[in-house]
Amino acid sequence: MTVTIVGAQLGDEGKGGMVDRWSETADVVCRYQGGDNAGHTVVYDDRATDGGATTADATDAGDENTEYKLSLVPSGAIRGKTGVLGNGCVINPATLFDEIEGLRERGLDPDVRVAERAHVIFPYHRALDGIEEDSKDDHIGTTGNGIGPTYEDKAARRGVRIGDLLDADVLRDRLEGLVPQKRAICESVYGVDPDAFDGAFDVDELFAEYRSYGERLATNDMPVNCGAFLDAHRERGDRLLFEGAQGTAIDLDHGNYPYVTSSNPTAGGAATGTGLGPTVVGSGEIVGIVKAYLSRVGAGPLPTEMGFVEGQTPAGGGNRDMTDLAAHIREAGGEYGTVTGRPRRIAWLDMPMLRHAARASGFTGLAINHVDTLAGIEEIRVGHAYDLAGETVTTMPATTERWSECEPQYRTFDGWSDADWDAVAREGYDALPANARTYVEYVGDELDVPIFAIGVGPDREQTIVLDDPF
Repeated sequence: MTVTIVGAQLGDEGKGGMVDRWSETADVVCRYQGGDNAGHTVVYDDRATDGGATTADATDAGDENTEYKLSLVPSGAIRGKTGVLGNGCVINPATLFDEIEGLRERGLDPDVRVAERAHVIFPYHRALDGIEEDSKDDHIGTTGNGIGPTYEDKAARRGVRIGDLLDADVLRDRLEGLVPQKRAICESVYGVDPDAFDGAFDVDELFAEYRSYGERLATNDMPVNCGAFLDAHRERGDRLLFEGAQGTAIDLDHGNYPYVTSSNPTAGGAATGTGLGPTVVGSGEIVGIVKAYLSRVGAGPLPTEMGFVEGQTPAGGGNRDMTDLAAHIREAGGEYGTVTGRPRRIAWLDMPMLRHAARASGFTGLAINHVDTLAGIEEIRVGHAYDLAGETVTTMPATTERWSECEPQYRTFDGWSDADWDAVAREGYDALPANARTYVEYVGDELDVPIFAIGVGPDREQTIVLDDPF
């Protein structure tokens, strides 16, 4: 059986926590796209006793809550599950090994496999990522980690894959063809000296470093033929959890282009990014993860935005009358980029965005997170639809320019008081404040999708589970 986890908004929905929660009953957790631009945070309450030998022992002395910030290793590694980085991912080996070593230092023993067909991020990708972003008048908001340039090389059929790191002759041949091209782009197109980047454009240095990564991968038995590896697990009855990065509205094909990532976080990406067919992915559950409000890092339209973030909110965007409320939600929800540390833009829930996401991925269930973050707000708004040139629109327009012209049509909901969220999670759905129940039921009813879980805090135990997708 498979379960696919998809971000229903702009990323930052709390996918890592839900993957961690549901990976308890999974056997394999596979990331199917993205790279180390995709930060996810998992919080574990050390007071809990769920029998997880790889979690209860992985504590910082004296802490009740242990927080794991990951950007590449699949979230299920915290529960000791086999993690796979699928062929749809782009891999920075330095980040991968740093994260694995960091987890080992905290008492974990992560089992991580890497698809031989996954593409490799090199230092010249990261250098060019920063140079290209700086050259643009309208910044996309890239993390600068080389994700986009690596996917560009993949699409142009000139990339280096994990399997190439295992063969010294192939790796050397690839680099001798590629690096001169990258040097020429750096010098001739952008007028930047490539030698200023500490070996990022040096064939010999790159070969030595990345050949050592290949040897380390092989020594640790990490490279796999991803589709065949996952299919073998499926054939013997194992449960597979597919983990998407980022969110639907920044999907390369279905997001607000060009303010998008370079891959497909939607459920279709789980098929192309793992090597298992769409009938396999579609025969399982596809769970959309929703934040009870909206946040994003980076530029681009955001019709329901409250407040503004300097350097990210477009000119004329946001609602400056709600700056204090946005700041309150940002602090209460910890809304800062896991990878970048940048403050996230804050907005009311956007139902046209969610309708678009539900259609694009075919959600069979929802998890709604951060319900606790909205506690104490007297009146909560939801962008129920858009007004676009006098017409009511109930889903996202196809072009970003049209989306930027949309004015939200709001519905208002009475807020709810703060609560003992640990007790609410223990006691279940009926313990959720009545106004919060009204709010989440509205979301499920509008999308015609059942609610599987409600997050009322960052800890894995602070989740009301209504239905286990496995």
